[in-house]
Amino acid sequence: MASVASSDSIPATMSAMLLTGHGDVDKLEYRQDVATPRPGPGEVLVRVTATAKNNTDRKAREGLYPTKDKGEVTSFAMGGEATLTFPRIQGADIAGRVAAVGDGVDPARIGERGLLDFNLYADGRRNINLTPDYYGHGADGGYAEYVAVPADQFHHVPNPELADAELAAMGMCSYQTAYHMMTSARVKAGEHVLVTGASGGVGTALIQLCRIVGAIPYALSQADKAEALEALGAEAVFDRTRMDDFTGQVLAATGGAPIDAVMDLVGGEFTDRFIDTMIVDMKRRADYPRLSIAGASGGNLSEIMWTRIYLYQVQIFGVSHGTREEAEQLVEWIRAGQLKPVLHAAFKLSELHAAERYFVNRGSNYLGKIVIVPDAEWDEHGAPFALEQRP
Repeated sequence: MASVASSDSIPATMSAMLLTGHGDVDKLEYRQDVATPRPGPGEVLVRVTATAKNNTDRKAREGLYPTKDKGEVTSFAMGGEATLTFPRIQGADIAGRVAAVGDGVDPARIGERGLLDFNLYADGRRNINLTPDYYGHGADGGYAEYVAVPADQFHHVPNPELADAELAAMGMCSYQTAYHMMTSARVKAGEHVLVTGASGGVGTALIQLCRIVGAIPYALSQADKAEALEALGAEAVFDRTRMDDFTGQVLAATGGAPIDAVMDLVGGEFTDRFIDTMIVDMKRRADYPRLSIAGASGGNLSEIMWTRIYLYQVQIFGVSHGTREEAEQLVEWIRAGQLKPVLHAAFKLSELHAAERYFVNRGSNYLGKIVIVPDAEWDEHGAPFALEQRP
C-alpha cells in the first residue's frame, strides 16, 4: 500500500455528488458518507476547492454520445469499452490544494494550489491522445471534497491574482479542447477564424487563444453578448438569430477576406453555412479551408454535399480533448497571465441539481463558466461568486 504524507488529518469519509445512472438530475445523489480516496504511487490527494461545470457532464449523464445509432444511450467508449460505471463522481476541471501524496511524490507538494489536466491518458505519449477519456467519466472527478489524481497532471498555479473559482473556470476541458481545435486546424497568426457557440467555455477560450497566437477571431453568438465577447477579443460578433446572407455579413466584417478556419461547436443545419464562409473566394486563400469540430449544440446531424468538401478541399478535424504538450502550454499561459477567467457564477456542491437546471435553461446574460464548490469550502471559495453576487 502506498505511504501517505499529509499536513492535515484526512477524514475517512467525505461529501460527494454521485451519479447513479443515465437520466435526469434525479440520478445525482448527494451523499456525506462517501469513502475518501487515498493517493496511490505517483498520485496526489487534492482537497477540492472548485470544479468547473462542463456540458459533457450533462451529456454523459444523459448518455448523449452515440457513435453508431443516433438514438442509442451511451457515453465515451473510444478505447473499445465503456468506462463510465455507476456510481460515478463527475467533474473534470478541478482546482484545489494538495492534501496528501502517495509513494514517489515529494511531500513538499503538500499545500500546493493547482489545476488538473483532466485527461485519462492511455499511455505516456505527449503529442497524441487517441482514446479520450477523463476524470469525472472513466474515474471519479471533482464533485466531491477530495480526489486522487496523477501528480504530474496536477499543475501548480500559484498566481495570487486568481481565486480558486477563477482558476477552475480556466480548466482543461474547455481550454485544452479549444487549443486542440486550433492546433489540429493549423491556425496561424493573421488568419481569420470563425468561432461558433462563442459564449460558452470552449468558445470564450477560443477567442482568447486566437489572440495569443495572433489569429483574428470572429464570434457567432447572441446579439446581447456582443459587447462582452468583443471585450474578450472578438473582432466582430454575428447574431446567430440573423443567419440570412451570413457569408455576406462575414465578408463585410473581414474586408472581403474568406474565413480561413472555422471552430465549430454548433453543427446541425448551420455547418454548411459555415463552410460557405471559407470557400467563397478560393483564389484569396493561402491555405486549405479547415473545419474543426468539437460540439453539436445545434444538432448531431448535418447534411453536406461531399462534392463541396472534396472539390474545395475542405479539411475536417474531429476534436475531443487534447494532449499533454497542449495542457502544459496552457498552464504556462495561465501562469503568465495571458489567459483570463470567464466565470459566470458559483454554486454549492449540494445544490448541483439547481446548477444543472440553471445551465440548461440559462438566459441571455450567461457568459463563461459555472463552478461547483464543496459546501465546506463555500464561504472562502464560492460565496464571492454566488449567482446573486454577479452583476
